[in-house]
Amino acid sequence: MIRSAVRGNLLFGLALLAAALVRLCASLGYQGAIWFSGDSYTYVSGALQLWPSRSRSSGYSVFLWLLRPFHSTALVAAVQHLLGLLCAVLVYAVLRRRRLPAWGATLLAAPLLFDAYQIQLEHMIMAEALFTALLVAAVAILLWRPVLTAPWAAAAGLLLGCAALLRTVGLPLLAVAVAWLLLRRAGWRPLGAVVLAMVIPLGAYATWYRAEHGAFALNAADGTFLWARTTTFADCSRVRPPAEEAWLCPAGPVGRRMAASRYVWWPDAPVRRLPMFGDEANAVTRRFALRAIRAQPLDYAATVLRDTAKAFAPSRVPYPSRRLVAAYEFSATPTRLETFEVKEGMTAAEAARAYEDGPAATRVAQPFAGAMVAYQRWVHVPGPVTGALLAAGLAGVVIQARRRRVLALLPWAGAAALIVVPPMTADFDHRYVLAALPFAALAAGLAFARSAPAAGGAERPAPESPGLPEEALTRR
Repeated sequence: MIRSAVRGNLLFGLALLAAALVRLCASLGYQGAIWFSGDSYTYVSGALQLWPSRSRSSGYSVFLWLLRPFHSTALVAAVQHLLGLLCAVLVYAVLRRRRLPAWGATLLAAPLLFDAYQIQLEHMIMAEALFTALLVAAVAILLWRPVLTAPWAAAAGLLLGCAALLRTVGLPLLAVAVAWLLLRRAGWRPLGAVVLAMVIPLGAYATWYRAEHGAFALNAADGTFLWARTTTFADCSRVRPPAEEAWLCPAGPVGRRMAASRYVWWPDAPVRRLPMFGDEANAVTRRFALRAIRAQPLDYAATVLRDTAKAFAPSRVPYPSRRLVAAYEFSATPTRLETFEVKEGMTAAEAARAYEDGPAATRVAQPFAGAMVAYQRWVHVPGPVTGALLAAGLAGVVIQARRRRVLALLPWAGAAALIVVPPMTADFDHRYVLAALPFAALAAGLAFARSAPAAGGAERPAPESPGLPEEALTRR
């Protein structure tokens, strides 16, 4: 039996080994971890003394805090590389369980195994690797068996709730999961278990945030980022904001304005007149943003569609700036730690050194770093491939029998939300697209899967009766 299992999954095993070796090369070439602009330092400063950040939810800081006793950013990067490999394993396992051939499941897991931008992001002090792993694990649980039990539903809900504390773009995926369970007719017990388990981490975090900042919320930044979204199209002669909001009107012709996300961090941005990410600033920017969207709904929709389309471009668009796009690429030259003040009395470099308990700058070592630079030039997932995966998944949702259609809908809707929600609420960023890849691959694989597992674990051809819920099909 063991020999048969190994032989049946040999191709994926070899691919997994090769992907692990590529990650080892990255770890040897970039010793420690790679630091990203301001975000990495904010996360680390939050881990040094646990507190809920106003600018973003601090779930990733909790993760760093758990690993802090080891004083090793190299360990953080190693754990994130393992999480990246785990995502590929879960995608492969779900597709094989749904009777996709080994070569097909391996092919669909390959983008997660070998994409150089994915590997570079795993090597950064950033929340994406953990965020994606939690979401993939939750979706794998929901897809694994024909009948979802309450305990497993609770496990999936807990993972989804924790993921939303890493990046608030995960919040819409909570609604996606609940809607999917209703369509699947999973029953009230699994549905109730999912919802309750989602609420527990979110409620606990919001209570902590209220104790520190006086408001029951996850952060104080949603209004500011949504205002930044509207700066690219808002015409105040049409928006007609009241005097208490008029000072937020963006200057300059619409076609010559900066990328939306740059308005948040630009030193001369109008919002800088108030304390950044304070309750007052968040409230007034939210009011202006909603007013602008109501006044110019078509312009807002066109802006979202235009930015979403960047995810499917043949090559990476230098957006929102060339400097930011370069931050997602392996470099042959060492980088210095930032020196801005990350919190009162502590610079970014001091926070990094305190977490590492010593030198924290990334140490670039040849020939491994040069190998990763060359590797990234050729091995990555271009935008049209992402689009093809989504198109294949959508085809499966549209043309398959009801039960399999509902099955593919969960990962497809998750992928679509992860790509579209950031341009809707803030701005497009290439790193946001990477989180959608596992779900696009799952949806595409389920579009071609021909059968489903039985309740007892053995697999059998999937019934094609569209009029019965899944539980009834399983009991037959």
